[in-house]
Amino acid sequence: MPAATVPRFPAEWELHSHTVMSWPSEHIWAEDTRYVRKDIARIARTLAESETVMLMAAPQHAEDAARSCGKLVNVAEIPVDDLWARDTVPVFIEDAGGVAGIDMNFNGWGNKQQHTNDGAVASQILRELGIPRVNTSLVAEGGSFETDGEGTLLLTRSSIVNTNRNPGLSESKIEAELIRLLGLDRVIWFDGVVGEDITDAPIDSLARFAAPGVILLDVPGPGSPEDIWSRASAQVRQTLTNEVDARGRSFEIIELPQPDVARIRGTGEDFLASYVNYFVGNKVVLMPEFGDRKADRRARDILTEHYPDRDIIPIRIDEIASGGGGIHCATHDVPA
Repeated sequence: MPAATVPRFPAEWELHSHTVMSWPSEHIWAEDTRYVRKDIARIARTLAESETVMLMAAPQHAEDAARSCGKLVNVAEIPVDDLWARDTVPVFIEDAGGVAGIDMNFNGWGNKQQHTNDGAVASQILRELGIPRVNTSLVAEGGSFETDGEGTLLLTRSSIVNTNRNPGLSESKIEAELIRLLGLDRVIWFDGVVGEDITDAPIDSLARFAAPGVILLDVPGPGSPEDIWSRASAQVRQTLTNEVDARGRSFEIIELPQPDVARIRGTGEDFLASYVNYFVGNKVVLMPEFGDRKADRRARDILTEHYPDRDIIPIRIDEIASGGGGIHCATHDVPA
């Protein structure tokens, strides 16, 4: 096996020192705040049974967060706006000195929302953890990047090659900076979807590595009409069919079908019914369950097959999903 490179972007299934989450504020979620906080608390309590969880909360919300999440969850008094820790917390790498965090200059997904507190989260969490900060001029979010830990990166053009984040930067220049920052050997681009959701379709709801060379692909559920999202999934499949990873391996593509929208509990045009937005913990995989029993069971079986050394735990996250995100969006692992 080739010698480890520095820097290196670890895969999510590698050992975490802990996982960071955020306690959302009222000015984002308004009357839905108490409901979405229940979802966050459910994730935090479940994950904290098998690894350390740090929950960022504004000082005035810290007591409520601690009471809701229980004694196993460590509450850090860091002001936050929203719950999407995957995008606001730094992207962590291994370098010669240990672990470092890249501040990706979060700007509310291209200034679509005002996130004054979330824009400062990266520097504050690095200070809290005593982890060195790596600067870059790029603007991006952690949910935009998916790695196998062996030098391969998957990402969508829609989430980073655009004027709302990186005006004037070409795909090739962005790729060169990502290679420098993350120690990559191969970058594989997908089109994604521009302007149809607030995030511009990052990779973590489309395709995930289950292992080097193995991709779990989000595909439409039963009876779903062809639309811009199904075409994005098909484009990912076509691209991967013609690509290899950093070690020269062809990709094995495993479908992870969405539920039947007629059978799920959740509602709303932004509802994210993607099982691909799961989180790999040290001992568990936290997956969403949507109320379509057949689809929920099928997704659990697929994840069990590909993560045999972890317990697969379904979690109800209807309120988080109604905001267009999932469990992966709400969590950010810190490598050990």
